[in-house]
Amino acid sequence: MASNIRITFLGTGGSMPKPGRSLPAVAIQVDDILNLFDCGEGTQKQFMKSGVSFMSLSNIFISHFHADHFLGLPGLLNSLSFMGRTEDLNIFGPVGAVNFIRNAITLGYGRISYNINVVEVIPGTSYNLGKFTIRTLANNHTVPSISYSLEEKDLTKIDRKKVDEIGFPVYRLEELRKNGKVELNGKEYLLNDVAMGIKKGRKIVYTGDTRPVPEMPEFAKNADVLIHDTTMDSSMEPMVNEYGHSSARQAAESALKGGVKKLFLFHYSSRYNDLDILLKDAKKVFPESYLSHELEQYDIEKNDRLISIS
Repeated sequence: MASNIRITFLGTGGSMPKPGRSLPAVAIQVDDILNLFDCGEGTQKQFMKSGVSFMSLSNIFISHFHADHFLGLPGLLNSLSFMGRTEDLNIFGPVGAVNFIRNAITLGYGRISYNINVVEVIPGTSYNLGKFTIRTLANNHTVPSISYSLEEKDLTKIDRKKVDEIGFPVYRLEELRKNGKVELNGKEYLLNDVAMGIKKGRKIVYTGDTRPVPEMPEFAKNADVLIHDTTMDSSMEPMVNEYGHSSARQAAESALKGGVKKLFLFHYSSRYNDLDILLKDAKKVFPESYLSHELEQYDIEKNDRLISIS
């Protein structure tokens, strides 16, 4: 059965917060697996406002260790402990993650009651997390920084008529789906023997802070959602690129080249009260561009189209 996938924008600003615009944090729920991408100051309060329980967090992915992207961690980690968490928590981040997370945990007199597994990401590495895979890309910021792609696994649709025709036991279908083949009474059964077709998994890409990089369109290819750094408008490109960020126009170019379905603008400079200038910049290049708004939720539709198995 295809998963339910929901994006919750907890904070959409950059560098410093302002009223109505918190610092970067995006929650992506895949069924019962809650993932957090970046953890700006005040993220735990944003969770409380959103109605999404941070107690169910499984994985945190930090794009880089500038203060606006991770200073929410000490409070969040301590609150999880205060509320009695016992399950392990995974935290992924670029080089230096072990030291940064250790410092966050030991700040003050608090004590963490659960195990934290810290993974220092080698760019280009993929991580199998059950219902989805996380792929990683080194982007182009002023410090080591990672872009993440959450990719739901393809789902093979089973043809029950074929199952009945070959007499394959229904109770072993999940084993067959998982392993691709099953031996039964001396005969090998292949998944293709009972397959109707494949439903392609959905894909969400979170860039974190980055200048435009030539690898991004391929990394984000055919994504259902691309959440891209759009710190400033195109008139500010020399400055925004100098500081390791992208303009709305440049993000839209990556979305267009990558053939993504929707681009959500993200990481707005605090200089902007009216974000329409960013949206207009992006829409000139890529019409399916949208502003991300604080506490906004977006459900990604399930893909019911079947791809035949060759």
